[in-house]
Amino acid sequence: MSFFQNTCKPKGLGGSLMVNMMNIGHSPMAEWGLKHIKINKNDISLDVGCGGGANIKKLLEKSPKGKVFGIDYSEVSVRKSKKVNKFAVERKHCEILQGNVQELPFANETFDLATAFETIYFWSDIDQSFSQIYRVLKKGGIFITSGIINMKEEAVKEAFAANSAFEIIEVTYQGEWVSITARKK
Repeated sequence: MSFFQNTCKPKGLGGSLMVNMMNIGHSPMAEWGLKHIKINKNDISLDVGCGGGANIKKLLEKSPKGKVFGIDYSEVSVRKSKKVNKFAVERKHCEILQGNVQELPFANETFDLATAFETIYFWSDIDQSFSQIYRVLKKGGIFITSGIINMKEEAVKEAFAANSAFEIIEVTYQGEWVSITARKK
């Protein structure tokens, strides 16, 4: 398995090392991205492509009376996320599932907030993925995606535009990072 493939869907020992590196390496960008939104103490949040669980931990700190869900299609990532957030998982303040963004296993209008950090460029069908995120967000819910600027950035903007029920609130750049925040109308 190539290095890039193991960033997409971490597996085995290499995958375990990868999710540890992601937790450290993606932290500054995620912190920056989260500064662009207000998270209420009782929000119900979803971190799509939760990787090693570091961003779930940040969301838990910002919503101490809410609940945070994480989903990733890598078994290694799910296992690491559960370990990093063990205390919250045991107290039913957090739930982490293995699954695919194109088929989210949640009821309609469940979440106040959905996040996707450093993950959308791995999604094979951005339109379907955005449609699923739209479905599970409550009316007025916020979707933020942050990552490194790349060739898929225009596809992301087009996916927001194609789903006219999303209103882009802000597109922010810092160096090689981009953060796009949208609201479900």
